[in-house]
Amino acid sequence: MRNIINILDLSVEEINELIRTADDMMENPDRYREVCRHKILATLFFEPSTRTRLSFESAMLSLGGQVLGFSEAGSSSAAKGESISDTVEVVSGYSDIIVMRHPKEGAPLVASMHSTVPIINAGDGGHYHPTQTLADLLTIHHEKGRFENLTVGLCGDLKFGRTVHSLIEAMSRYSGVRFVLISPEELKLPSFIKEEYLDGKGIEYQESTSLDAVMGDLDILYMTRVQKERFFNEEDYLRLKDTYILTTDKMKLARPDMIVMHPLPRVNEISTAVDKDPRACYFRQTYYGKMMRMALIMMLLEVTV
Repeated sequence: MRNIINILDLSVEEINELIRTADDMMENPDRYREVCRHKILATLFFEPSTRTRLSFESAMLSLGGQVLGFSEAGSSSAAKGESISDTVEVVSGYSDIIVMRHPKEGAPLVASMHSTVPIINAGDGGHYHPTQTLADLLTIHHEKGRFENLTVGLCGDLKFGRTVHSLIEAMSRYSGVRFVLISPEELKLPSFIKEEYLDGKGIEYQESTSLDAVMGDLDILYMTRVQKERFFNEEDYLRLKDTYILTTDKMKLARPDMIVMHPLPRVNEISTAVDKDPRACYFRQTYYGKMMRMALIMMLLEVTV
């Protein structure tokens, strides 16, 4: 039995296999409609989510399986004080696989120690979001055709952005990748990420407070939301929330083949006018996410077509 807590729990070869499976699913959907028949996915979402939760539910239903679970801690026995370990001990007896989101870093890892079925981390605080990274990787695979020799701009909340942390970890395994880290001083990438995955691997990167200054250098621009729920006081959030807004004027500074990604939800960091630009990939990204979650469920349940 395997758990996916961090994107590094998957090897490059396994990620490539997931991509091949997702590609085949897109070409031959009928082949996969019943592969998880009689299997049950439990969704334990202790933190609000729309896209990720519905994406997992849609993925399991599209494989012929069933879904049970809750979408907020208040509707579970956590509201009565039940521990994560007790919840998971019980739910793993009701299901074949569990997907879990929790506001506390490390909670899915704790859950995995008390589960008899595979656990997938759907986001734990500011730590990791491995299945969003799988969505990101399939997007890059389809839109850019490669992972090597790309300049990736990461913009916005790099301090608390778990999607950013997971993507850096994943992309740091490919040759010729360069990162441009665009953020206000208060939301810079944490030192432990830089030390382990950038400095530690000799990967080239630069830090900038200006999006305009680096737009022309990028193959990929990964925009992120400044997350109100990660701030201890509203004053800091209000001061930083509109630091970077991607507009059609800014897009004129970019390369013709640069792509724009975003894990969603967006607030106002990308103007809706940008949606019409063919380089805007964030809605396609959500579809790719469902396909990679389908492939991952199959892998962990060890089912084949």
